[in-house]
Amino acid sequence: QVQLVESGGGLVQPGGSLRLSCAASGFTFSRHRMLWVRQAPGKGFEWVAEINSAGGTITYASPFLGRFTISRDNTENTLFLQMNNLKPEDTAMYYCAKDTRNGPKGPGTQVTVSS
Repeated sequence: QVQLVESGGGLVQPGGSLRLSCAASGFTFSRHRMLWVRQAPGKGFEWVAEINSAGGTITYASPFLGRFTISRDNTENTLFLQMNNLKPEDTAMYYCAKDTRNGPKGPGTQVTVSS
């Protein structure tokens, strides 16, 4: 079955960077669009970015354009999210999702931005 495992979160100061990873298994990763979404405390899911199966088409939600970079390695079945210039409002649980914003997700990785 589909398994997604996010990692790379942690505590970082404002202005810092983190690189999140999502290890995928149980499906043909290279044939599926993948997304990053996040959920801040007390809020609903927020779409961050998505990348098509081959990695050639990428879209970002406006708040993250220029700060976050989504990428994938289809040889390693892994999705990435490079996050730069992090802000306190980026504090959230980050999830990778398969196919759609409401698709299967992993357990998430916590990102906390605080001084």
